[in-house]
Amino acid sequence: MHSELIIIPVVFGAIFGVFYLYFSTRNKERLALIEKGADASIFLKGRTHTAPIWKVLILNLALLLMGIGVGIFLASILEHYTTLGEVVYPACTFITAGLGLFLGFNMTKNLDKE
Repeated sequence: MHSELIIIPVVFGAIFGVFYLYFSTRNKERLALIEKGADASIFLKGRTHTAPIWKVLILNLALLLMGIGVGIFLASILEHYTTLGEVVYPACTFITAGLGLFLGFNMTKNLDKE
């Protein structure tokens, strides 16, 4: 009857439960390592040589938008000079957007190496 009233709290409860379990388990693991005498610098290992997240997001977003723009431009050229029709717009857009994201992935790997 009013099942939509039950769905929203269940979804939020599930999300809260996942985050609670993640953070409480991580905290317990860290406390156990500290009690055994492990150095606290192991929690920061791997984070010192990575690129900031904002650089990665801007790079991937820029390349995605450029890929979409190139795809629409290429599709309009193909539609004008061939008989493919309007089906070429989504095809070119998705192909060039995927190529842009792949290029962004490779550039992010190179950014992490520096």
